[in-house]
Amino acid sequence: MFDIAKLTQGKELSELDQQLLTYILDHMDCVLQKGVRQIAKDNYTSPASVIRLSKKLGYTGFIDLYYHLVPLINAGKDTDKTTETDFFDLERSLVLQHNSTEDMDAFIENVLCLDGKFIFIYAAGFSAITAEYLYKKLLLLGKQVIIATSLDSVGVLENNLKNIGAFVAISKSGETQGVLDKMHTAKKAGVYTVSFTKETSNRLSEYSDLNFKITDKHKLDDRNLLPNTFFPFTLLLIEYLLSGYLKGINEVRDYSELE
Repeated sequence: MFDIAKLTQGKELSELDQQLLTYILDHMDCVLQKGVRQIAKDNYTSPASVIRLSKKLGYTGFIDLYYHLVPLINAGKDTDKTTETDFFDLERSLVLQHNSTEDMDAFIENVLCLDGKFIFIYAAGFSAITAEYLYKKLLLLGKQVIIATSLDSVGVLENNLKNIGAFVAISKSGETQGVLDKMHTAKKAGVYTVSFTKETSNRLSEYSDLNFKITDKHKLDDRNLLPNTFFPFTLLLIEYLLSGYLKGINEVRDYSELE
């Protein structure tokens, strides 16, 4: 169903106006044939109300409104037809070639399904941008999350260890000492640890309970001067993991409704 808020933002529409607009959107395949009089009759109002609605929305009349709505509705239908597979086809092999389905499931179970404790995200430098994205996505899902970077006090982690259930570190090199130190602190406290690093051997990947390997085209480019694949592929992998989590939630919800 098309969200009428996209059309009515900034417009002062009455309850009748909204009813008429919803009716038109729900019957786009036949409203042109019905015409203004029949639309008004179906909604127990006058043809003038339909014309007024069109003008309130900034159009000269109903016909003008209709032909401006057609491409918007069609665009929405095209988006609905886009499958999860279509979305993740872009560079899918590069993102997933080093990571198994079991890795994905482990992240969903031990991090995304964590209940009652915080997810702690840590990163430094450019990796902090990716960490911030993951942090905000998890907040939108209603998760309890703490984020810290190299600019934050060590106390942010140490003073909250008893409340942390999962530690997630993002490091392109997997060798940043500050990140390694935080990983050690979390592991010593018995916290489940996850790392996102380059695909080749590195200390952070070895220390963590779960490691996601991301293809890095320029492994020696510590200053991130060259065109980089690590960060965009990490973001894509994050979306893939979140997609798997949401799919699982929907399946559980659908099953519960059947009982």
